[in-house]
Parts: sequence; C-alpha cells; structure tokens
Amino acid sequence: MLVAAAVCPCPPLLVPEVAAGAAPELDDLRAACLDAVGVLAAARPDRLVVLGPAPLDGRGPHPQGARGSFRGLGVDLDVRLGQGAPADGRELPQSLAVAAWLLDRTRWAVAPVEGLGVGEPLDPERCLAAGRELAGADGRTALLVMGDGSACRTLKAPGYLDERAAGFDAEAARALGAADTAALAALDTALAQELKAAGRAPWQVLAGAGEGAGLKGQLLYDEAPYGVGYFVATWS
Repeated sequence: MLVAAAVCPCPPLLVPEVAAGAAPELDDLRAACLDAVGVLAAARPDRLVVLGPAPLDGRGPHPQGARGSFRGLGVDLDVRLGQGAPADGRELPQSLAVAAWLLDRTRWAVAPVEGLGVGEPLDPERCLAAGRELAGADGRTALLVMGDGSACRTLKAPGYLDERAAGFDAEAARALGAADTAALAALDTALAQELKAAGRAPWQVLAGAGEGAGLKGQLLYDEAPYGVGYFVATWS
C-alpha cells in the first residue's frame, strides 16, 4: 500500500556542484525538496521507490546502490541510489541521479531504495497500471517522484514561450498539491509532450499508486525559474 509520496523536479541545477555560481538561485527549491523527503522518512515505509523520466536505456529497474554521475555535464561528481555497496548494472538516468543526490543529502537510511525510469511517451493507462502494481505490493511503500512541468513559460525557456504552458502547470500543481489522482490521470499526454513537461508520465504513475489510498496533499513549491515549471508536493 502507498503510505506517502514526495514530488520533486529533477533539473541537474538542483545539485549545487552543477549549478556552480548560480546555485543560490535554487536554495528555496532545494530546501522544499529536502522537506518533502523528510515527509517520506516520517511515514516509516518498508521500501522507497524512486520514479523519474528516463530514455529507453535507462528505464531500469535500478537496484539499491545503482550508480549515477554528473560527469556528462562536466562535473566530477558520482552518486549512489541509497546506502550500501555499489550495484552493478546500468547507470542511473539523470532524473534518478538527482534523486540519489537528494537522498544522500538527507542521509536516507529508513528503508531499502529502488529506482524505476519511466518513459516520457508512456500512455496514461500503462502509467496508471504501473502505479497500481507498485502500490499493490506487500508492505508499506513510499514514492519519490521526480519530474518537471512545462519548459515553455517564458521567452528564454528551453521550449520558448507557449501561452498554454501556464494553464497546464497550474492544473498540474493544483492536482499534485491536492493529491487529486483523477486530475493527474486526465493530464493531456499530447499537450504535455508539446510543452516538454517531462513529469507527466511519472505523475500519472503516482496517480495510479495513490488511487484509494486516502492521502492528503500539500504543495510546498510552485515556481518557474528559467521558464520551467518546478513543483514540490507531499502526499501523506
């Protein structure tokens, strides 16, 4: 059963070593993300599953100890998913590497961790089914769900300005903050793709996991630095 969830964005700039001189600009976002992980710890789950957008070769599953890196961004920094010995296998996709960095910052040792990359084109029904399967496993499950909103909020955004982006992000933020599984399930897949909203599929996996769980939501952060929608929310 799903006992808690945290939703965080996954830009590499969340990691201060990657952001370098711009690191202070996202201090409030980092603080909100760490608070959200604290809510997961307080739920005392039996396992933590980390979800995030991933390309085909990074979808996993990724075991505890799986390794990630920011070397592709020119930063000599490696991370591991959870505690324990490094695990063999594929390198963590970028979204899960950011999650691994967050967990390391909180010294996560509450429960075993596993990672699952979610393909951005995955259709809503398959996302919901994957979430239901996660929540249906034995024991108390918590989810750390990584994913960004639209990348089209300003002229300087990665996807340039799209007037539909603000409305899409507003509905996504509202649904995440209200733990509204039906609204998350109804997010428009085609529009999310056009707006470069990489969080759509992981959020819909969360929607499937949260069906009937009776969790309450809280929105901790809703801003669009650099023209990208970043949301932090907790379900508990």
